[in-house]
Amino acid sequence: MSVTTIRPVPGGGLVDLVSPAGEAAGLARHARTLPSWRLTRRQRCDLELLACGGFSPLRSFMGAEDYARVCESMRLADGTLWPIPVTLDVPDEVAGAGPPGRSLALRDHDGSLLGVLHVTESWRPDLAAEAVAVFGTDDPAHAGAGYLLRHTHPWYVTGDLEVPGLPRHPELTRFRRTPAQVRAEFQRRGWGRVVAFQTRNPLHRAHLELTLRAAREADAHLLLHPVVGPTKAGDIDPRIRVRCYQAILRHYPPGRVLLSLLPLAMRMAGPREALWHAIIRKNYGATHFIVGRDHAGPGVDAAGQPFYQPYAAQELLRRHAGEVGIRVMTFRRLVYLPARGAYLPEDEVPPGAEAFAISGTELRQRLREGRDLPAWFTPPEIAAELRRACPPGPRPGRPEPEGQSG
Repeated sequence: MSVTTIRPVPGGGLVDLVSPAGEAAGLARHARTLPSWRLTRRQRCDLELLACGGFSPLRSFMGAEDYARVCESMRLADGTLWPIPVTLDVPDEVAGAGPPGRSLALRDHDGSLLGVLHVTESWRPDLAAEAVAVFGTDDPAHAGAGYLLRHTHPWYVTGDLEVPGLPRHPELTRFRRTPAQVRAEFQRRGWGRVVAFQTRNPLHRAHLELTLRAAREADAHLLLHPVVGPTKAGDIDPRIRVRCYQAILRHYPPGRVLLSLLPLAMRMAGPREALWHAIIRKNYGATHFIVGRDHAGPGVDAAGQPFYQPYAAQELLRRHAGEVGIRVMTFRRLVYLPARGAYLPEDEVPPGAEAFAISGTELRQRLREGRDLPAWFTPPEIAAELRRACPPGPRPGRPEPEGQSG
């Protein structure tokens, strides 16, 4: 089998697949003659991170040998640590229109060109086996397994990938940075040690305390690196979350934090995904990475049992931190002690002491029911932003748009 996704990066640097301006124009003209595939939202995010180097050392969607090895052992065919498959799934008619030896134009939802894939390999994966290998279950109640089994097309394709330019994001441009741009900003600011923090939720006082503790412990600055790609049905809209992130910045010491948005499509794969997140943050220049309780967890199954143990992600990261080349910072869940007016790790709470916490699920329930968000839980400006953006009442999750051929 051919392996097209991994090549040495010169000097150990970042992959950059974006074509020079002159070549991009020629690529766009050539693409008009090709069959095309309109990428799903998840695929657009994957393409962007492949193109800009966020998924270094990957240079394209995975081929069959890399894919099989990643599912089996969390490693690419050459032995490089990589825990999550990054594949391009297409329907029968697209696989037939772009077989090995042909090229496929990859387009945005509006038809604009995002890339050209020169197809070298196509195959039909066993999606149920992939779900069990990657997520540890084929239960459709698991967000990642459910998406894989219900929404993934039957063919995977790979090949050499050419990208004329990164996807356009007219909104929130000032907070969108490539790995090279983030690294350059660290250098401009003179930051040698940087702690990265992953989130798909608004930040509240417990997150503020946790990130400040991590920065102090590591004697480092802080990269707030929230995900703005697809996450889990029912999560708060990224545009609302970004307004909350902007609001909480004023609660950090001046000059200590950088906010940058990550166009990642989460798989909710628990420990494997936590390891993936650490590799990505290493590509963005972070020296330390925070792994909290139930990192990238999908919640509970139909019986109310969690799919992953609360601290399984931390254990996996500790085993591989040296190979990733990033310091892993692990914390227990922080809870609020009203008697002290402070947050403490849950394992440091004195016996019999009253302690409070509000989960993401409870937060969304409070917003649906119009209940107050207490000041000990979140700053008032964030509470106001959430109440304004999420008025009381049911809000069904929105399905991801499917890709289209054309």
